Parts: sequence; structure tokens; C-alpha cells
Amino acid sequence: MVAAAQHPNITIASYAEVERVEGFIGNFKVIIRKKARSVDENKCTGCGICWEACPSRNITSEFDEGMGKRKAIYLPFKQAVPAVPVIDREHCRYFQSGKCGICRKKCPSGAIDFKQEDEIIEKEFGAIVIATGYELFDWASVYGEYGYGQIPDVITSMQFERMNNASGPTEGEILRPSDGKRPRNIAIITCVGSRDDAKGRSYCSRVCCMYTAKHAHQILEKIPDAQVFVFYMDIRAPGKNYEEFYRRSVEEGAVYIRGRVSRIYRRGELMVVKGEDTLLGRQVEVEADLVILATAIVPSTGFQKISELTGITADKDGFFQEAHPKLRPVETNTAGVFLAGACQGPKDIPDTVAQAGSAAAKVTALFSKGEIETDPMIAEVNKANCSGCGLCLQVCPYDAITLKATKERVAGVERERNVAEVNAGLCRGCGACTTACPSGTINLKGFTNEQILSEVDAGCLGN
Repeated sequence: MVAAAQHPNITIASYAEVERVEGFIGNFKVIIRKKARSVDENKCTGCGICWEACPSRNITSEFDEGMGKRKAIYLPFKQAVPAVPVIDREHCRYFQSGKCGICRKKCPSGAIDFKQEDEIIEKEFGAIVIATGYELFDWASVYGEYGYGQIPDVITSMQFERMNNASGPTEGEILRPSDGKRPRNIAIITCVGSRDDAKGRSYCSRVCCMYTAKHAHQILEKIPDAQVFVFYMDIRAPGKNYEEFYRRSVEEGAVYIRGRVSRIYRRGELMVVKGEDTLLGRQVEVEADLVILATAIVPSTGFQKISELTGITADKDGFFQEAHPKLRPVETNTAGVFLAGACQGPKDIPDTVAQAGSAAAKVTALFSKGEIETDPMIAEVNKANCSGCGLCLQVCPYDAITLKATKERVAGVERERNVAEVNAGLCRGCGACTTACPSGTINLKGFTNEQILSEVDAGCLGN
């Protein structure tokens, strides 16, 4: 991130979101809303005096997955780039009552600006790479039998990651959230929301097996006398040295139990994890004082908006669809828009890096050309017969058709009417508009009614 921020040809627009995308390959116009952080990026030095002085200190930290606290003015995380804080106006005393402003008084560079407003930026780009990442499955609202809201010692793998991190809420100590004590028996449950047609998603999240093995290794490394039980469906370790790493966690003492967990409930100070062992064919119960859930990977919130903005499609699960799974794995059906990372589907870090490099290579190849080749089989409009009804605009999946006002003279009278116009850079020749047009005004080049009928007639004559 630091290298990207220091690169002369890279501009990072942090705390911003894309509002509108117009144009086509080589000529995209993007409207970006840079949200007001109430801190001037050009003046801020990232010294930290402002958030140290802030009196609002008991706000739940999103980055720490609700396990830590932050202040009303804060950095999203300690390694954030740029190192410029943002003011949470919902919890800031100045914005709520107008009676604080300590951060502005303490700031030595005068960077605090309570009157700062959102900034609208309009830029032109030749290509777009979508890398919106993923989120975790909301298991709590579905798997009530796991004790969410009643048992604080049932946590997610991401919460464990934050707990195990040296800069996390517990400074790297593995502790029970309920009482702060070190756990001795830890149960890890995989596929919570994955491979579950009834309650979750049908697909495998791919990364869970390996980070579960990592968690087991980290627990046994920090708590040598601990017992780790891993409930799993199948261990999938297809990457380089993945199988060896999984075997290492087993050799270190992790106990793998093949089967789903049906229920988690309290028994005194401990929790009982009740499930099955399908290899032995019997029910099992494991007493644990900490339970870690490996939750499924799902698309990021707002994927529908990105899909609408860029004209690309998403599959039934919400992951963005590539143009071809084998031949064009990083391209989309919208020319000039590419995919990278888990926005296309669950991926681990090596696969994500490989796909990002592929997307970058595609963009580089695109920019190296002086001209762009387009498919000649695109739609064309007979403007003399177009009624301007706009039905073609509604069915076009690529936003390639617009209505354009044209002037014409009929019987000596000049009038203005709307006529459909096809953008050759956006049209992919799908033919949806040709079937929707009530007057038959739109045709695909090379596939007009006359041409197709001529082919039929020629075939009949040949037979």
C-alpha cells in the first residue's frame, strides 16, 4: 500500500465511492464522490495528536470486528494509507452538540475542518478493473443453534484473526471474550454457510480449510497444552504445499472430526459442541471454552450497484461473471472492464495475485494498441423508420443504445424527434434489441431479415 501511494502514476482516492460510469472502452467517464472526512488530507501529517485527545472513546471498532473500541476521530486501521483520520460524525460530540472541538484545538497543522463537504470528481479512464473483494456470511441470523447473542465465546474466524494479531484488541493474546481467561479446549467449525443449500450457499469458500489449519497451528503454538478440535466436511487443500501444511497441524495435535455440528449450548462455564463423526458413525460431544466459526465468503455489499454502473452481470450468488471461464477468465462482456480477486468468486491470496497480474496484463495490452478492433456484427438502426419508442434501451444489457434528438424536414416543415443510436464501442451483437423493436427498425449487421431468408431459400434450393 505504501509503494502504491508513493508511485507517481498511481492516485489513491480513499474514503470515496463511484457514483456513475459512462462511456465505453478507452473512453470511460467516471463520477467519483470523495466523502468528507472533516480532515484536510493536504495538511494532515498523521501525527495522531487529534485522536489521542478525542474524549469519545467507547465506540465499537469495525476493524476489530466488534471486539475493540475506537474514538470518534480515528484511522480505520493502524497501517491505513493514507495515514489520515476520519471523523465519525454520528458519534462526534461537535457534530451532535457543537460543544467539543478538542481535536481542532490540539491539531498542530490545522487540518481539522468541520465544514468540509463531499467533493465530486470527474475523471476519464481507458479501462476499469473491478476488485471489490468479499464479505463474510451473516451466519448469526441463520444458525441460531450455535448460540449467537447468548454465548459470547462463540466467535468468527475473522474475530480470531484480530484477537491473534499483535496490534489487535488483545495484543495477540488468545483470550475468551466472556472473562478474558486463556482457553484450553478450542473447537473450530468449518463450512458455516458454505456447501449448505438449506441455510447458506451451495459453493465451497475455498480458503476455510487452510486458514483453519493455520488457526489450529497458531493456537497450539501459543497455548502448547491446549486441545483443538476441528469439525469438517471434507479437507480441500489443492494448492502448493497445502496438503503438507494440513498434515503438519494434525501432527502438532489438532484433532479433526468429520461431520457437521448440530448444536452448541452451555454446560456450566464450558460449551458443549454436539455433532456427528461420520467416519465412526456416531454422535460426539466436545466440551470447549472457545468456539471459532469458519464462515462462508459472500460478495461485497453493493455488488448490484457495481453491476448496474459497469453493465456487467452477476451469477446467482452475486459474484461477477467473467466472459468465459477458460478462455477469458478476467474479462467481462463489457469491453474494457476486467475482474480481479474474490469479486469473481472465492479465492485465496495466490490465486488473487495471479488474477490481478492477468488483469493488469490485459489492460497493458489494451493500451499498447493505437486502435481497437470491434466485432463487426453489431446492431444498426434504420433512422428513417425509428419511432423513438425506447423499448430497445430497456432491453439492452450493455447500455449501448441512446435516444438522440434529430431534426428533419417533412413537407416543408422542420420538426424534431428522438431516434435510437447504437454505440459501436459498447454493442456486443447480442440481438436483444432486434427482437424488442416493434417496427423492425433495428437489425444486426450480417443478420438482417432479408439475409436470413436468403440463406433459408438457398438451403431449400440446394436440397
